[in-house]
Amino acid sequence: MGRGAEVETSVGLPLEEWFAGELTAPLAPVRDDPRPRGLLSRVNGVAVLLVGVDVLALAAMASYAGLSGGWAFVLACALLGVRASGRIYRRRLWLSWLQELPRSLATTAIAVSAVGAAVLALGWSPDVLLQLKNGVVGFVVVGEPARAAVFAFGRWCRRRFGRCDRTIVIGAGEVGADLAEVMLRHPEYGLRPVGFIDPEPPGDRKLPVALLQEDLATAIDRLGVGTVVVAFSHARDSPLVDAAVTAHRRGCSTLVVPRMFELHQDGPDVERLRSYPLLRLSTAPTNRPTWHVKRLVERSLAALALVVLSPVIALCALAVLFESGRPIIFRQVRVGMDDRKFVIYKLRSVRQTGVDDSDVRWSVEGDSRVGPVGRILRHTSLDELPQLWNILRGDMCIVGPRPERPGFVRQFSAIHELYWARHRVPTGLTGLAQVHGLRGDTSIVDRSRYDNYYIANWSLWLDVKIVLLTVGELCRRRNR
Repeated sequence: MGRGAEVETSVGLPLEEWFAGELTAPLAPVRDDPRPRGLLSRVNGVAVLLVGVDVLALAAMASYAGLSGGWAFVLACALLGVRASGRIYRRRLWLSWLQELPRSLATTAIAVSAVGAAVLALGWSPDVLLQLKNGVVGFVVVGEPARAAVFAFGRWCRRRFGRCDRTIVIGAGEVGADLAEVMLRHPEYGLRPVGFIDPEPPGDRKLPVALLQEDLATAIDRLGVGTVVVAFSHARDSPLVDAAVTAHRRGCSTLVVPRMFELHQDGPDVERLRSYPLLRLSTAPTNRPTWHVKRLVERSLAALALVVLSPVIALCALAVLFESGRPIIFRQVRVGMDDRKFVIYKLRSVRQTGVDDSDVRWSVEGDSRVGPVGRILRHTSLDELPQLWNILRGDMCIVGPRPERPGFVRQFSAIHELYWARHRVPTGLTGLAQVHGLRGDTSIVDRSRYDNYYIANWSLWLDVKIVLLTVGELCRRRNR
């Protein structure tokens, strides 16, 4: 469909005719030629330009202030690092320079103050402080007008060339329909609605774009959707939560209309679509650069631990052999990320019986099949050391939701809401649920809530905290 072609609503009327007499501003056309979201479509052009502006402003700053190469490099690293952590280069809907000016000035002041404190602590000449002062003036004077121009250019490109994310709105009620109309009237916010999904759509309201009959995952793939907006629906909340998790898992940007949005204040994770506040959910952990740091560190630690702990593993294996014979290593199929199956390795702590019922039976406290060696291995968690090989292979992480058997995954997913969502990341040797005492035969609901909380709030520091809590939990168990 070319520019200016008619766009039909879900009831078959041309969009221009449907809105006749109701809207004063023209609506942006919606194209029906979805393309796969390649690498270039995922790049945020405004963010790239903002980084470029800061680099040019840094060059102008160094020239204007006469900073030496060393201090210019230190100040550049501080400014770019603090401004990146202050989310100056984030993806945003509202391209407003005035809205971003306080954040920009604050991050600049923090970076320069940190470098100035380092200058004083090192006893450098006061002339360096004067150069820093002149440098920051140059950075602001050159950078801020350029950033204002970038925001204006971004708005123009969105309106003129349709540089907008194809968007699905979850919930076809009054709020959802109004949001889609706002997106169509104001393409400068960077969203282009291509359909609604609602399990219980209202039958008395005309919709500006089509009501899709397929599931969300299929619609995202078919239409090349980059953003999902979760609005209100006549359905209960759980399908909306499922939709948000699905969008998150598919790598889409996810925006949520908060309850009582009329009273909702702006904040770090709050976007504005005209008068509507939208909470931007964080991107999937596996799509962040820090996730690759996590995997590299964990695999390196697993390789080192296998070498260092190999004598311990050998002694434990010998004890298992003397107590109950072969096999020494217990192998079992578990479910990992994206429901992929893999074989987990543990030191066998349960005596062999005639029937292997481990796939359908819990091993609970006081199990008669567990001998003295098995109890020690379980009490100290030494039986789990072979899982370091799973971590090295990439089947698991050190920190993540605990892997479960396929039969129990099917059973729990059918009974407990959002149990399936815990498979958005690789499973782990330890996790947030385990350090809160949820091991073995404990509440599945509580465990899945902790796992989903971990995924929603993942950070490298959270992983470090869980590892430290795990060490503390093991020490307490050994001292009992």
